[in-house]
Amino acid sequence: MAIRYWLGVVQRDHVLRGVAGGFAQVNHGARGPLEQMGEADGFVYYSPKTAYPDGEPLKEFTAVGRVVDAAAFQVTQGASMRGPAADFRPWRRRIEWDHDAVPTPIRPLLPSLDFTRDNRDWGYQLRRGMIEISRHDFELIRRQMRPSPGETRPSRPLPRTTMAR
Repeated sequence: MAIRYWLGVVQRDHVLRGVAGGFAQVNHGARGPLEQMGEADGFVYYSPKTAYPDGEPLKEFTAVGRVVDAAAFQVTQGASMRGPAADFRPWRRRIEWDHDAVPTPIRPLLPSLDFTRDNRDWGYQLRRGMIEISRHDFELIRRQMRPSPGETRPSRPLPRTTMAR
């Protein structure tokens, strides 16, 4: 099967939890979008804000990696909680994150990305929470998130993955 490329839309605070845990989660833990992905597919997170619901505007690509499993898996997240949160069972996919990648603003890339070029309303499609993007877009974003040797750029490295399940 051909490799495909995906962009998930998640606030940065949630991205950092996923990167630390070695997984991706989209659309409040929905299964459907994650099941579209295949092993070795490329995945990038875009974060419109720093946190949900009242975070500061960010508009950055915040993590990039590859899917490493063949199927989505479900976890029980709120076992020690009471109320509706105790029943929260989100779906996830294992991701091998590029820990040398640094967050990168989308604005300079808007004229070059297939999904934003010549589209004033490019953000509207991101409301779906996850979209398929072209290989061109994935590779361009990945390259921008990997500064060249000697390049000075503000860097916020991603946390190291703990592959505990």
